[in-house]
Amino acid sequence: MTHPPTSPHPPEAPNAQKQRSGLNRIVHAAGYSVAGLRAGWHETAFRQEALLSFFLFPASFWLGNNWLEVAVLAGVVVLVLVTELLNSGIEAAIDRIGPEWHDLSKQAKDMGSAAVLLSLLLCGGTWAGAIWTLLKAQA
Repeated sequence: MTHPPTSPHPPEAPNAQKQRSGLNRIVHAAGYSVAGLRAGWHETAFRQEALLSFFLFPASFWLGNNWLEVAVLAGVVVLVLVTELLNSGIEAAIDRIGPEWHDLSKQAKDMGSAAVLLSLLLCGGTWAGAIWTLLKAQA
C-alpha cells in the first residue's frame, strides 16, 4: 500500500542534505526548520504554548531588570517550545512505526510528556519567582 506524500516537495535522496554545502545547505536547512514549525503548529499543545509566548516574550523585557534576566525569562519560554516540538517528533516517529500498543512505545511517549512537564514547571517557577521579586520590591 502506498501512502500519499506528506510534503508538497518531491522526495529527495535520504542523504541529500549531507551532500549540500555552503549557503545552499543553510537555505535548505531553514526550509526544513520552517516545515517543522508548521507541523508543530498543527499540534494543539504547541499552538497554545506558542500563543502564550507571544505575550511572555514582550513581558520578559518589561519584567527583566537586565539582559540576563530577560534572557532567562525568554529562554525558559523557548525551552518549552523546543521540548514540545521534540515530544511531538517522538510521538510522530512512534506513530509511524505502527498503531499497536507496545511497552517501549508507551515509555518513549511518556518520557517525552514528562520532559514537557518539567520544562513547563521550570518556566512557571522562573516566571513566578520573577513576578514575586517584582511585587516584593514594590511593597
